[in-house]
Amino acid sequence: MTVLSDAPSAPAAPRRSTVSERAPRRPISAERIAAGLTLVALLVLGILAVDEVGISIPAMVQSWGNAENFMARVGGLSFPAPADLAWLIALTVGLVLVGTLLAAALSVPIAYLAASNTTPGNGWRAAARFVGVLTRALPDVVLAMAFVLMFSLGTLPGILAIGIHSIGMISKMFADAIEQIDEGPRLAIRAAGGSKMQEFASGILPQVLPSWVATVLHRNDINLRGSVVLGYVGVAGLGLEMSYAFKSLNYGKGLGIALVIFILCVAMEIISSLVRGAMLGQQRQTRSWIDRIIHPRLSGSASMSTTARPAWAASPQTAVRRPWTAERVRNTSGVVVAVLVVIGSVVVSQINWLDFFTVWAKLPEVVARFWPPSFGSYEASAMIAAMRDTVAIALAATVLTLLPSLILGSLAASNVAPGPGARGAARFLLVGIRGIPELILAIVLVVITGLGAQAGVIALAIGGIGLLGKLIADSLEEVDRGPERALRAVGATRLQTYTSATVPQGMQALIGHSFYMLDTNIRAATILGIVGGGGVGYYLLNASQGSRYETVTAIVLMILVTVLVVEGLAMWMRKVFR
Repeated sequence: MTVLSDAPSAPAAPRRSTVSERAPRRPISAERIAAGLTLVALLVLGILAVDEVGISIPAMVQSWGNAENFMARVGGLSFPAPADLAWLIALTVGLVLVGTLLAAALSVPIAYLAASNTTPGNGWRAAARFVGVLTRALPDVVLAMAFVLMFSLGTLPGILAIGIHSIGMISKMFADAIEQIDEGPRLAIRAAGGSKMQEFASGILPQVLPSWVATVLHRNDINLRGSVVLGYVGVAGLGLEMSYAFKSLNYGKGLGIALVIFILCVAMEIISSLVRGAMLGQQRQTRSWIDRIIHPRLSGSASMSTTARPAWAASPQTAVRRPWTAERVRNTSGVVVAVLVVIGSVVVSQINWLDFFTVWAKLPEVVARFWPPSFGSYEASAMIAAMRDTVAIALAATVLTLLPSLILGSLAASNVAPGPGARGAARFLLVGIRGIPELILAIVLVVITGLGAQAGVIALAIGGIGLLGKLIADSLEEVDRGPERALRAVGATRLQTYTSATVPQGMQALIGHSFYMLDTNIRAATILGIVGGGGVGYYLLNASQGSRYETVTAIVLMILVTVLVVEGLAMWMRKVFR
């Protein structure tokens, strides 16, 4: 017994020292400390911005009488004639779809140059990345102003504005997808003497196409909601009719059109999900939370790898005589319908193709109206203060969005939600929130709370929950399940597993998504100023209505610098917390 008791005591101390030597405590770098302090500072600034705005729930409840009086004056919703409404819906959907497809086409070469594994050189990569950031920073409403001057009223200014502004997001997502491909097929084609075009068409495109389709469909949903504000600068469609209704104090018709836009946004979200489900099947990384509602059986990608090879693919001879199965008929019909929808969208948009040839004569005159930038009659200090207010609105909205988005996003994640009921309710709520354009929400809140930053902050905060909640849900579902299973195996509760395994793994993505939300809110806060949401948007509206386009340029440059700073901070944070 003595030997047994003494045996483990002798090597005990060396064993502890060996473990400590194998896993030394890594010192926290100064850069990581600086990044953490920066995050804390931004959070504190956001809280101070919320306090400065002075959001008060009791005051809003007391102000509800304003909404009741307003609705009493409205007297009920009204709508355009059925034929006119159908035409406006078709026109809006058509110009949004054409603009999104234009952005997708232009984003392919930019993404090819921006991806680290396909770019010809660092100079090309830097230039392509800058083009992406620049187009993302330019508000689509400002682009629409310029194109209205060049092409007059109609759908073409909206198509070009949506197309150019969307390049920023689509090209970035395209480039990220290219950087994540398996290099084997591409290198094999190169070794066999294939050209660069053959490498792309056969070695890259088949791998990235599912991700690209999902990106384009997601961007199309965003553009549909954003098309509302383009009506305020003369772009045809539902947004223009709504702006006419509100400007003529026909609030019943304006709110009726707003309801139509909301229903249209939700319907487009569902249609996009159906298309993703039909085209992309069970590929988890391309499926949104609404996909999991509409296609609940598509739970993962594991079953795809075990699918039996069809008989017609056994040899080249049988592949040539591929039978027309129900699946092939369905897929072919889907492609035909998609082509017809695109052709119909172009026809409905009524593009005057001759404008592309005559516009060059107007270009010098338009450029001269926007350049050089100048604040004009405005004091530089007032403009800087307005830009500060816009950043404060964006910060406050982002801070208010974080906690509700984290809660709803977590409940919408299959590995976190306590059950299917809670998960389905969270996903449904996120879809409903995403269907409300922030501009319409801001108009309603301005009626309740009056003009000022409060309406803009609340509108951005509510609208941001749908987007940030989706991103959080997707990120949490993508974490490694191993640590979660290990904690559950030793008796950890669901909350302990969430805080110790799920959130730490998704922290980098959470930080990146939060900065993306701040970036988005800065641009959106500028737009909401057009309808009384506060910030620099008020000056932007006045300058555009007064044809002081050099002031518009000065404001856009301020927005660009601010967005570039946020983009730089986000890149730094992702690198530090990698």
